[in-house]
Amino acid sequence: MSEPVRMRTPRLLIRLLDSEEAELLLRYRLDNRDHLRPWEPLRNTTHYTLEGCRQTIEAGLEASRSDRGFPFVMLTPDASEVVGTFTFANVVRGVFQACHLGYGIGRRHEGQGLMFEALDAAVRYAFGPLDFHRVMANYMPRNDRSGRLLERLGFEKEGYAKRYLKIDGLWEDHVLTAKIRSQG
Repeated sequence: MSEPVRMRTPRLLIRLLDSEEAELLLRYRLDNRDHLRPWEPLRNTTHYTLEGCRQTIEAGLEASRSDRGFPFVMLTPDASEVVGTFTFANVVRGVFQACHLGYGIGRRHEGQGLMFEALDAAVRYAFGPLDFHRVMANYMPRNDRSGRLLERLGFEKEGYAKRYLKIDGLWEDHVLTAKIRSQG
């Protein structure tokens, strides 16, 4: 992608971060460390440092340039705060044209419909300019909110994977869902 990707929704600015914005990412990570822990892999101490955030952003920009992944942040309209994040990861092109979607939202912003707003725009972008045929998103069965969000976005359950991902140090089962680009 040669042009920087920017999406706007009524309440959010969505884009990739620049490495000079590592402080924004660090503030989000520190503010939501305990809130996100049950839903994420174990994080090392570097994850919560300015240099670790710079490295994450640089790796994300490289992944985007090479069409391997797209780690977006959801920002307040004035770009002063990270509200949440989502990533189109594990991009496979060729006959598959698919990716996995992962996401998280800051504790202060839960329950306001912001993740739905962001992912609704993001999935349209995935099926438009990114030209994906399939977007897959998986969630732990105990995460009812995530299951309801994906259902509202039009994702359909496709299966159940036992001990699928190591989350917070434990192998967790996941419900497998996907949304397919409509024909026409």
